[in-house]
Amino acid sequence: MAPARPTRSRSGALCRQLLLTLTILTFTCDACRKVILHVPSQLDAEKFVGRVNLKECFQSANLIHSSDPDFQILEDGSVYTTNAVLLSSEERSFTILLYDTENQEEKKILVLLQHQTKVLKKRHSKEKVLRRAKRRWAPIPCSMLENSLGPFPLFLQQIQSDTAQNYTIYYSIRGPGVDREPKNLFYVERDTGNLYCTRAVDREEYDSFELIAFATTPDGYTPELPLPLVIRIEDENDNYPIFTETTYVFTVSENCRVGSTVGQVCATDKDEPDTMHTRLKYSIIEQLPAYPTLFSMHPTTGVITTSSSQLDREVIDKYQLKIKVQDMDGQYFGLHTTSTCIINIGDVNDNLPTFTRTSYVTSVEENTVDVEILRVTVEDKDLMNTANWRANYTILKGNENGNFKIVTDPKTNEGVLCVVKPLNYEERPQVNLQIGVVNEAPYSKEASSRSVMSTATVTVNVKNQDEGPECSPAVQTVQIKENVPAGTKSNGYKAYDPETRSSSGIRYKKLTDPKGWVTVDENEGSITIFRSLDREAESVRGGIYNITVLASDKDGRTCTGTLGIILEDVNDNGPVIPKRTVVICKTVMSSADIVAVDPDGPMNGPPFDFSLDSDADSDIERKWRLTKINDTAARLFFQEDLPFGTYRVPVRVTDRHGLSFISPLNVMLCDCVTENDCTLRTDARTGHGVVRLGKWAILAILLGIALLFCILFTLVCGGTGTAKQPKVFPDDLAQQNLIVSNTEAPGDDKICSTNGFTAHTVGSSAQGICGTLGSGAKNGGQETIEMVKGGHQTLESCRGAGHHHTLDSCRGGHVDMDNCRYTYSEWHSFTQPRLGEKVQLCNQDDKHKHAPDYVLTYNYEGKGSVAGSIGCCSDRQEEDGLEFLDHLEPKFRTLAEACIKR
Repeated sequence: MAPARPTRSRSGALCRQLLLTLTILTFTCDACRKVILHVPSQLDAEKFVGRVNLKECFQSANLIHSSDPDFQILEDGSVYTTNAVLLSSEERSFTILLYDTENQEEKKILVLLQHQTKVLKKRHSKEKVLRRAKRRWAPIPCSMLENSLGPFPLFLQQIQSDTAQNYTIYYSIRGPGVDREPKNLFYVERDTGNLYCTRAVDREEYDSFELIAFATTPDGYTPELPLPLVIRIEDENDNYPIFTETTYVFTVSENCRVGSTVGQVCATDKDEPDTMHTRLKYSIIEQLPAYPTLFSMHPTTGVITTSSSQLDREVIDKYQLKIKVQDMDGQYFGLHTTSTCIINIGDVNDNLPTFTRTSYVTSVEENTVDVEILRVTVEDKDLMNTANWRANYTILKGNENGNFKIVTDPKTNEGVLCVVKPLNYEERPQVNLQIGVVNEAPYSKEASSRSVMSTATVTVNVKNQDEGPECSPAVQTVQIKENVPAGTKSNGYKAYDPETRSSSGIRYKKLTDPKGWVTVDENEGSITIFRSLDREAESVRGGIYNITVLASDKDGRTCTGTLGIILEDVNDNGPVIPKRTVVICKTVMSSADIVAVDPDGPMNGPPFDFSLDSDADSDIERKWRLTKINDTAARLFFQEDLPFGTYRVPVRVTDRHGLSFISPLNVMLCDCVTENDCTLRTDARTGHGVVRLGKWAILAILLGIALLFCILFTLVCGGTGTAKQPKVFPDDLAQQNLIVSNTEAPGDDKICSTNGFTAHTVGSSAQGICGTLGSGAKNGGQETIEMVKGGHQTLESCRGAGHHHTLDSCRGGHVDMDNCRYTYSEWHSFTQPRLGEKVQLCNQDDKHKHAPDYVLTYNYEGKGSVAGSIGCCSDRQEEDGLEFLDHLEPKFRTLAEACIKR
């Protein structure tokens, strides 16, 4: 495949002008030796110059080279300029070097460039000025009628380039209808440029074709730019207009105004838009029922409107229209289609509901409630089961006491009159009501002289009943002072006969009396005090004591009422202090607040006076002092440096009328921060009971422990010397944890590796090599210890040449790396028995389960820790080394108990 042609220069009009005038004449008589190309005197960069036929010289060439850098040769023999070239002399030549891969020989082609004007002068020697024919290489309007009957192929037009005067021109086209769908619809004669169509075309499928025409020379040179050629398909009225729906359904309200919009119909036409073929006109052909004519249609938009205001749903509720749409603006020869339009007449509330009767009579027994006494009916011509038809009933007059209500039955649209409050024959034997009815929807027409509401009258006769006693009001009260003597009489509860309005013949009986304080007289209903009344009793709420009384007549009819005994307050209770135990944290406070209460009413209560009762102990006032805070509270101070302990302090509280009461207080002076710290102890000072520590106390304990470990660690690290020590395995060797302590001492770092372990010696110039768990170097009291898993050495001993060295001995002189190792047998003989014993102990509970901590790993705490290991595999006894906890201060006792707790 030939490579793509280089991109043309953007030099604009000059480039196009030179291309139009370029004439290339190639003499092939001696093709493999010399080629002459006639070109203009000025050539732009990347311009086509000519073509050399390489196939006549070589069968296969893989090396093509030009001796002139201003020109380049492609594989198909095309010659292009690489730079702008100006032929200053009459001729310019360059050599093409070729290498034939099959014959393995190299050949040369001489390319000679000559001015184009010489050729023109030779061809037109009799003319001084070249006269060019009028150009025809331009878009030519072209069209064809759709659905053409032929004959085919159908000639459309001729395309021609005026460069055919100088060249042999071949014409070709591309685009839709040629090499793209629909393929082979158009073709052009190569030599003449005549354009033909092979078959009929439907404009609704293809309204135009955009083709590209080309003019080329036999050797592939393109003297003209590609020509855009548009073939337009002219429309023919071959499509009927079609309604978008087969049946249109619209709704318009009855009694609407003239010109109200009913709906709009729409049709489409596939013919060419904005032509007579698609200019549509709408019309109504027929209306059913035909009389009167109520609708009209706009011929252009298809909008249907009302032409009369006589639409009445109650007369005709539906109309049917036959409509037509026609193209060619409705002319008789235009194509047309019909459709159906159904118009429903929507209901409006233009008919009032009316009662079928103007008056009604009914009756009901007195004292009857929630009963239906009457149903009324109405007539309405509007559409059933709509808001225009459903009725709303209301009572206009006669229901001032709220004895009645009227509701609508949703199924029958009837009005149901009910009694919701009992009627009393003795008060009103007959009730006259006026009821009205309207629709849920508002009335659409303006109210005329007659009212828009239909009304009717209802007469309700109340039937008399033989009633029992009436307890009215249901709650009656009587006022009595508390603490009155037993036998005191007072008024009680009274019921009466509603017919006679008398209380004679009514008997009374007590139903409830929570404390049994009173008795009720059977004939009169009066009460007698049976026991002393106490306003401060538990069953008295708000100073009122309630009892229930049953009243009955001679026929056994009864009613129930409540008698509320209002107890007048008497100052019979002194103020007391409910909180008898007072805690004073001596370290943070010097006083405590006490509050007094008085069960009596406000008139016999505060303000209170507080004082110390010194009758029992003469030292009370010397040790304690009271100051009043408000009407009900005081503050208690201790005046001397009293020791910790519990003290009994009697406090007298007096109300406003002088009634007093002594409240003995237990005051606890405690060494605490909050009251809870003291109240949980049996002894306020020593704390033999349960002790709870605050967060600050716990923090102080942790800081103390940390300080203790720092001191022990410093003593161990500073006290070890260079004396020889027997080889000892550390207690928790099996932990193999990593602890790094930073050092501040200056010096060089030294790394010693032994069996996969790394030791860093800090602050000393001497080498230090240690064993499995790490190495240490002391300089200025600082050490660095690093422990790494996986080795076979101990922390405290290294193996020298024939003798043992301790950890401290490893810090000093030089020790060989190979000597700082233990054998596997020594490590195995030490760890296996001890680890086996500890693992065995982890499975000694009743259920033979592992101890919960036997798989845990704990940090190495350093040699000599008094706490030891807390794991199940520890080599130290559980209670060893904890004696120092017995000598701690009391605040550390909680920690001690937690440590020794099993």
